[in-house]
Amino acid sequence: MMTARQYEESLRKLNIVVYMFGERISNPVDHPIIRPSMNAVAKTYELAHQPEHEDLMTATSHLTGKKINRFTHIHQSVSDLVKKTKMGRLLGAHTGCCFQRCVGMDALNAISIVSHDIDAEYDTDYKDRFLKYLKYVQENDLTCDGAMTDPKGDRSLPPHKQPDSDMYVHVVKETEEGMVVRGAKAHQTGAVNSHEIIVMPTIAMREQDRDYAVCFALPSDAEGITYIMGRQSCDTRKTEQTRLDTGNPAFGGHEALVIFDDVFVPWDRVFMFREHEFAGVLVEKFAGYHRQSYACKSGVGDVLIGATQTVAEYNGTQGASHVKDKIIEMNHLNETLFCGSLSCAAEGRREPSGTYSVNTLLANVSKQNVTRFPYEIARLAQDVAGGLMVTLPSAADFASSETAHWLEKYYGASANVPTENRRRILRLIENLTLGTAAVGYLTESMHGAGSPQAQRIMIARQVNMQQKQQMAKNLCGIEE
Repeated sequence: MMTARQYEESLRKLNIVVYMFGERISNPVDHPIIRPSMNAVAKTYELAHQPEHEDLMTATSHLTGKKINRFTHIHQSVSDLVKKTKMGRLLGAHTGCCFQRCVGMDALNAISIVSHDIDAEYDTDYKDRFLKYLKYVQENDLTCDGAMTDPKGDRSLPPHKQPDSDMYVHVVKETEEGMVVRGAKAHQTGAVNSHEIIVMPTIAMREQDRDYAVCFALPSDAEGITYIMGRQSCDTRKTEQTRLDTGNPAFGGHEALVIFDDVFVPWDRVFMFREHEFAGVLVEKFAGYHRQSYACKSGVGDVLIGATQTVAEYNGTQGASHVKDKIIEMNHLNETLFCGSLSCAAEGRREPSGTYSVNTLLANVSKQNVTRFPYEIARLAQDVAGGLMVTLPSAADFASSETAHWLEKYYGASANVPTENRRRILRLIENLTLGTAAVGYLTESMHGAGSPQAQRIMIARQVNMQQKQQMAKNLCGIEE
């Protein structure tokens, strides 16, 4: 297993093409806006080497019998699924942001199931290709970016009817050595911090869409792949000399548009090729796993609740009954999020491939809660924090000889609390609810792993309504 330092050095060896603010970034690892997101991924390597976290952060490979980072593991039991949930909360609490690595783990597990199912139907060799690739990922402890979301163009049209065929990643050419693909993947969390990119279809496909039904893996710096970084609220604060105003100076996340401009994929890295009827299956398997992964939001919630309690104490309002009740409500909502992820893990089952998958209904119920509860937790945090969270002058003003004495005087609160401490905790709350971390804690909670309606559709499909009706009829004596 790699250490955090080895992970950082491995990224320096990549030759990825990254653009931000209209310019190519020659050194993404040390760029002040990207660096905090790299630190968050590095934490997944660091904790794996700490004895107190070994049980959650590591697993035993079912391929080699070696100890591996759990993010490269294929779930072999319900216990593995439960540990995945607990690992997500642990890392969310340690970083206060998205640590970006779960999407690759979820892609690996979904492909381990679907590649087996395609082989069973068509006598292909996708599972053998996948296991060879998986061994490579495990042996090198790689971070993988699971890429599912296409730009989609006109949502009312299927892929094959799009005016621009590149709105979904698709095959443009095939040779004896492999295939050539074109298109893009949007909202790719942690893409620039990844060694590999694993591409999956984003929706169920028809026969006419078969050129879009592809799943493959490539090195993140493969020729023809370009990354364009997305903006985040308050992102340029990370470039300021004093980083106190960022709220979370050490950690963060990032998203990118990943463009595939006629990229060659060798056959040994292709795990689905035009088997359109399995595209929707892969989407559902990945979505189930990834909706479970939002246990990380309860870890970030732990940080936000801790910050809210702290600012209440700094403000001198911690004894007010309404403040106590609001913090109780925050804890109630946060623990409910954790319960949802635990439940879909505990009710998981073994697939024909041998991989354990989560309970699909409960995973979607869990993610539906994630689309709502973080927003309420954030609202309550802002309520308790007060208006200073968004009107606080800059760190530069606090450092200025002309203004510092006034700011120290008028922004003090509890007598035994330094004004700087109050500033720091307010900036952290701002970061989590309005700033860069709000991308992961709020909007990603809404749309990541599928928007709220996607979960509601799956809930409707998974609930056995006829069984519920029959139970009701039996109890009241209706015979049909």
